[in-house]
Amino acid sequence: MTKKNIEKNKENAESFSLLTDFDIHLFRSGKHYKLYEKLGAHPANFKNQNGIYFAVWAPNAVAVSIIGNFNFWKNGQHNLNARWDESGIWEGFFPGIEKGEAYKFAIHSNSGEYLEKADPFAFYSEIPPRTASIVWEEDYQWKDQTWLDRRKSLVGKPQPYSVYEVHLGSWKRKPEDGNRSLSYKELIEELVTYVKKAGFTHVELLPVMEHPFFGSWGYQLTGYFAPTSRFGSPQEFMALVDSFHGAGIGVILDWVPSHFPGDAHGLYKFDGTHLYEHADPRKGFHPDWSSYIYNYGRNEVCSFLISNAFFWLERFHVDGLRVDAVASMLYLDYSRKEGEWEANAHGGNENLEAIRFLKEFNEAVYGTHPDVITIAEESTAWPGVSRPTYLGGLGFGQKWMMGWMHDTLKYFKDDPIYRKYHQNEITFSIMYAFTENFMLPLSHDEVVHGKGSLIGRMAGDEWRKFANLRLMYTYMFAHPGTKLLFMGGEFGQTGEWNHDHSLSWNLLDYDLHKGVLQLIADLNALYKAEPALYQFQFSDRGFEWVDYSDRENSVMVFLRKGEERNDFLLVACNFTPEVRTQYRVGVPVRGTWKEIFNSDNLKYGGSGQVNQGIQYTSPVKYHNKDYSLAVTLPPLGISIFKLDEEQTEFELE
Repeated sequence: MTKKNIEKNKENAESFSLLTDFDIHLFRSGKHYKLYEKLGAHPANFKNQNGIYFAVWAPNAVAVSIIGNFNFWKNGQHNLNARWDESGIWEGFFPGIEKGEAYKFAIHSNSGEYLEKADPFAFYSEIPPRTASIVWEEDYQWKDQTWLDRRKSLVGKPQPYSVYEVHLGSWKRKPEDGNRSLSYKELIEELVTYVKKAGFTHVELLPVMEHPFFGSWGYQLTGYFAPTSRFGSPQEFMALVDSFHGAGIGVILDWVPSHFPGDAHGLYKFDGTHLYEHADPRKGFHPDWSSYIYNYGRNEVCSFLISNAFFWLERFHVDGLRVDAVASMLYLDYSRKEGEWEANAHGGNENLEAIRFLKEFNEAVYGTHPDVITIAEESTAWPGVSRPTYLGGLGFGQKWMMGWMHDTLKYFKDDPIYRKYHQNEITFSIMYAFTENFMLPLSHDEVVHGKGSLIGRMAGDEWRKFANLRLMYTYMFAHPGTKLLFMGGEFGQTGEWNHDHSLSWNLLDYDLHKGVLQLIADLNALYKAEPALYQFQFSDRGFEWVDYSDRENSVMVFLRKGEERNDFLLVACNFTPEVRTQYRVGVPVRGTWKEIFNSDNLKYGGSGQVNQGIQYTSPVKYHNKDYSLAVTLPPLGISIFKLDEEQTEFELE
């Protein structure tokens, strides 16, 4: 660029720019966390003229212009200027362009290529398969201040997290209207009501950001700042979040900073060069998903990603981000054979740049928004994923407990007659349950790609399958850690999830399926009502084995403990279909106990082997306890007992 051009562009920037020198400094240092306020398309007024200000990062372009209906998609008519500061940003202001206009960036690369790219910072996009961005504003009057105030008041306090994982496009469809997905407006009417009735504390939405291929479930993004237009406008998605908050339900979004697709209008070779992705395919290409990996060593890319996280937290009021495929970010040799990856500077397989990025992401999020949650989908034994960065951790709030998920599903697939040989598989999770802040997931990944449905993986005939499913869910809620269940699992969906079809809502015409849904609703209510189930869900202070050695009967018994004196729950699990009467279990204190939950209850579709009335302790020592109870263990069921302090207060003094 000549000196004359530099002076001209500097003059233009000073006259028509939203960017300051400080913005450029933050951007280039990887610290600009509100970049969405500066790059992209923004309505503006310069010199008493209304129009749109455009800005895009394309440092290896030789020319950039805006194309759209307003110029018949001809490049070169609305040209942007390269900023004088060599930041690589091109910008321009054009009067007369208004909200609702479709546009793209026409980029001439220094490699000689001509590219037409969607705006990475666009707030709205055309409905796929169309790929243009749309000039938009996010004017919405939020009504969730009470929710946000409550969220802030709970910072640092234990909270129950029972998460309903949802793919918006296939939760429910309209077969009478071409089998279309529900709109955001319709989801307000149906999904919010349903989740509240089922008692979940949060929903987690598979990526809602714009994506060209519906079959990617949203994990191959091209519109990072735009909720998909398939179901409505950004404001209508805001209204959906607002409605969840009004119903007392938090919203977590799946967030994908690990990879992106190679669609021509997307980030790949954005300015004709490997701008957002690594140029070296050993670092920049993902073999599992045929997608591209961000260059975490480039500060501008880090600014882009972290500002995207802030965008959803601030502009859309979401309560958390579940970060997808963290393991693929941490390891340079992830899914790669020998010779397909390059070691780091220390000779190891750790991706040092990605580690630095994840730590900075969590520090930035929690430093600004301590009342939200970040959750890692991380499938390895990487230490300290949910530990603070100042202790050497990655800084996430929670981590998916993938080992628990795999071991549990494997155990429940076995016929109960063989379970006595596998007792260690169902008890092993406690060995490491408190090394991280774990969330127990039964996610979408477990009901696709030929794995079948959850109930289809349970052992036995129909009755035993349903009993096993109720048993597994109750075990999950009694186990330390937060909870996540993918849609359909809450009523025993029998078919494998298919993103092109609705869940099988007709199954709720049958009592066994209605029973499973009632069980989930009651478990959610129990989880929220009993501090012993969540106050120490990440600490061994909240858990104590009573007995895990009765392999012959496939029985295990444990205590969940709260902060208050004598706040105990006794959990007795019977993993066989045999009813066990007068089964003796040790208890820590003398007094009376009451069964407060039984997965074999008739209302859930069980056989009704419940413990009625008050259970009195006996001075018989058992399980290394001074007192014990003789109780009935239901077939393929769990009984949960609570110390009744009102009945036994005089005995406890």
